[in-house]
Amino acid sequence: MNLDDLRRRLDEIDHQLLTLVAERQATSLEIARVKRRTGYPTRDYAREREVLLAARASASALGVPPALAEGMLRLLIRHSLTTQEQASVAANGAGTGHRALVIGGAGKMGRWFVEFLASQGFAVEVADPGGAPPGAVNIGDWRTSDLAQDFIVVATPLGATGAILRDLALRRPKGVVFDIGSLKSPLRAGLMALKSHGCRVTSVHPMFGPGTELLSGRHVIFVDLGVAEALERARSLFAPTMAEQVVTTLDDHDRLIAYVLGLSHALNIAFFTALAGSGEAAPRLAKLSSTTFDAQLEVAGAVAQESPELYYEIQSLNDYGAESLEALAQAVERIRNAVLSRDPEAFRALMLQGRDYLEGRRSVMERRA
Repeated sequence: MNLDDLRRRLDEIDHQLLTLVAERQATSLEIARVKRRTGYPTRDYAREREVLLAARASASALGVPPALAEGMLRLLIRHSLTTQEQASVAANGAGTGHRALVIGGAGKMGRWFVEFLASQGFAVEVADPGGAPPGAVNIGDWRTSDLAQDFIVVATPLGATGAILRDLALRRPKGVVFDIGSLKSPLRAGLMALKSHGCRVTSVHPMFGPGTELLSGRHVIFVDLGVAEALERARSLFAPTMAEQVVTTLDDHDRLIAYVLGLSHALNIAFFTALAGSGEAAPRLAKLSSTTFDAQLEVAGAVAQESPELYYEIQSLNDYGAESLEALAQAVERIRNAVLSRDPEAFRALMLQGRDYLEGRRSVMERRA
């Protein structure tokens, strides 16, 4: 066979692979239907492990790198889970016959919630100067609405959300009201105003970005404001998904977020700020690739593309933000002192302390899986 013949044969094999992927996808949808009918959970970690181990064994026997086989199967499993989760959400139909309003529905996370609520059968209305995503009705200014919706989601920028919550409180809507802000400190007055006016209010923090399709392994935080019905109804929206639900208090939320978001953001900002100020040109560093550097650079690169305004708000508007920044400053100083004082034992102690902490966290994650 000449080169053209071989390429044509490769095209045929690729087509056969895609045909099998399509067949796998169709089978995955059928599995989703059976799981719903029998009450079986969407995700089965033991089954996934069996599939991956079998793939590695088969690959070895066929002379294919096991890592390649596992990577391919993980991708297919993830796609199957996404398909099954979306089918589960749609089949649940919790929103059928009900209305939902998303204030700020043209924004990135606002659009996510518009699509999420629409997939559950809600008639979704959007109040946003930027218009409404396809399938939703743009009502313009939410103040002209009758506010008779079953759910009102406030998905506006953090700086505007507090005032909207306070204005909503004056209207006393009957439906469940919740924001999706990444911080709750600046929203406290608005949330408490809704509660004091007898509104069914809670607060939600989706711990994922607008490009997320599969919620398995993702967390959604629900802030308990003491209105049980609102909390449970908001949680019910995510019941058909595989998202992990975490319930916390208003104070605990921002204290934890100071580390989960504030610290991780600050660390990456410090990393690329140090690089930018090092005097070393980026092309020179790119030639000296290392596993750790490349991994850190990828995360830092993603952080650098985010909104400076949003990231500043996350740092500056959190009542507990200074705590995590101080912890970071102290950690850097401890490393600096150990290195400059030529103290290998102090440096080793830092490494071992971190290892113990992270291994403890890994054990918790494995038990939950």
